[in-house]
Amino acid sequence: MLPADYIDLYCERTAPGFWNEPLNALSNLSFIVAALVALYLVRKRGNPSIAELVLIALAAAIGIGSFLFHTFANAWSELADVVPIWSFVAFYIIMVIYRTTGENLFRTLRASAIAVGITAAIFWFSSDAVLTDIDAGPDPFNGSLQYLPAMVALLIATLLMHLRKHPARAYITLATATFAVSLMFRTVDMALCFSVAFGTHFMWHLLNGLMIGFLLAALVLKMPPQGQAR
Repeated sequence: MLPADYIDLYCERTAPGFWNEPLNALSNLSFIVAALVALYLVRKRGNPSIAELVLIALAAAIGIGSFLFHTFANAWSELADVVPIWSFVAFYIIMVIYRTTGENLFRTLRASAIAVGITAAIFWFSSDAVLTDIDAGPDPFNGSLQYLPAMVALLIATLLMHLRKHPARAYITLATATFAVSLMFRTVDMALCFSVAFGTHFMWHLLNGLMIGFLLAALVLKMPPQGQAR
């Protein structure tokens, strides 16, 4: 697929054009809002770590990358959309493991290796590509299976947080529930296109911005660096 090729994946897009997906494009402001709120929280708490600031920057990058994809709708903008998302997911998981293991590097590396193995297995069994395959047939899940590893990770995190009665369990539970609902909106976007002319993909953005806000609040407020009170 050439970088300039036009990609049409969502109900709202009906033709080429920068503003042909206005709701899908502008709803990415939710990620910017989540990043700004998290920045406020970490500055209010004090002593922000570089890792926290990197995650906040990645949250904002998700919004920028997705905006580019829903306006330019081509191969390079799809990469701008995908890379920040999975960078955030990977780095966030590592940071949660690091903070919840008492900042133990060995335990973090061991748990991260297990997480990578589980993620690879889920990708293998779901057989869903992260990037668009223009030769693929109709997908009943509308490409949402690529986010199955993230859903499984959130469910496992929620279970572990509740079993350990961790202070972050409420935020993680809210993030998991929000992501489940947002994934539903992403999945049914094309299926409901005849009845909802502009589709439902914009709800995926709005709710994911909220979900990332919950995740960042959990890390900043309930899993601070060692030596800081929760």
